[in-house]
Amino acid sequence: MVIKEKDILRQRDRLARQLRPSAEIVRGSLLQRTIRHRRGCQKCARGQGHTVWVLTVSYAGGKTRQTSLRAGQREQVERWLKNYQELKVRLEEICELNLRLLRPQE
Repeated sequence: MVIKEKDILRQRDRLARQLRPSAEIVRGSLLQRTIRHRRGCQKCARGQGHTVWVLTVSYAGGKTRQTSLRAGQREQVERWLKNYQELKVRLEEICELNLRLLRPQE
């Protein structure tokens, strides 16, 4: 089935309208870690440690940056990660439609 250029443009425009401009995005992975103090902490001495949340972002060349989150930041970071993933999916769909526009028409 051959899809006409105007249909592809219509699909692309529909996807572009779905993009919500947002500064509230972040790329990376949210990890839960356990830290232990070397001395002076009874909880750590019992082997329990302290649970912390860390945002990990990988960069070219194998570099990784980790950011420890404060107590109330986990939900915010989860929202920002979700916003990033949704934006990435929409952009990929638009790119695929643009590639179809570049193909020779039959």
